[in-house]
Amino acid sequence: MDDVATFLRDRIGLAAPVDVAVTRGAVEACDGYDRERIEYPCLEGDPIPAFLFTPHGRAARGGVVAFHQHNGEFHFGKSEVAGLVGDPCQAFGPALARAGLVVLAPDSISFEDRRAGVRGVESDPHDWLQHYNAMSYRLLQGDLLMRKCLDDAQRALGVLLQLGGVDPRRVGVAGHSYGGTTALYHAALDPRCRFAAISGAVCSLATRQREGTGILLFEAVPRLARDLDHHDLLAAIGPRPALVVSGTQDKYSRDADAVVARVAGDFITALRVDRGHALDPERFDAIVGWIVAQARGESTTQ
Repeated sequence: MDDVATFLRDRIGLAAPVDVAVTRGAVEACDGYDRERIEYPCLEGDPIPAFLFTPHGRAARGGVVAFHQHNGEFHFGKSEVAGLVGDPCQAFGPALARAGLVVLAPDSISFEDRRAGVRGVESDPHDWLQHYNAMSYRLLQGDLLMRKCLDDAQRALGVLLQLGGVDPRRVGVAGHSYGGTTALYHAALDPRCRFAAISGAVCSLATRQREGTGILLFEAVPRLARDLDHHDLLAAIGPRPALVVSGTQDKYSRDADAVVARVAGDFITALRVDRGHALDPERFDAIVGWIVAQARGESTTQ
């Protein structure tokens, strides 16, 4: 496909990025960085809560939007990226901020503080239903959850560029699992993403269907598999640098090596380990190191 970005925007009805007003909140001084809670409006006007991480005592070298994972834990969003709850190997905010980057970590719709009627990091028995409704109610209206999530994503990048004071040539996106899927699609259609770190999310749609692997509600788009696959999305990111992290025992990135092999060019750095889906310190450190190198303008493509 010659122009994935145009095709995908047209296919899901995604508008061009817009500037948004930001409400800034409390700032907490942490070890090597500040963490600030901010809010900015989504397309419908409801607030998107996020954490903004900024390094202490030095100008930021670059910035990244860190999208949180899914893991069936709808009560965890930005706070897991902040290292306040959940898996320590998801705490990209503190690690990257200490390394000199500005990091924005927003809540995705139906996660943490974007759940209807409940806020915070305690689970609710109706969490899963809210996430399902976020997709199904839109389908009833001829809309798509992917459009909603990617509109949120491009707003997040705009906010990072607005508040971070960073060189726009050194700003990218990153995420694991659900966050990696968001980063993959976002980078493919938004040239402002100058790099993309994608973990536990690259797998051909045919392999997932053949093996009976669940499809994220995010990707529940009619006829999507007929027109587009993950190698097309990766190709659309190039020649901008991309990191693809996968595990041989991870059903969500089962054939990532084969997907990467279908993409021409040398802009992809691939890290494949003989492990499962959940991140471990080796992969976490590799992702952080690669992102920091991109923000510093260093080449790490292999």
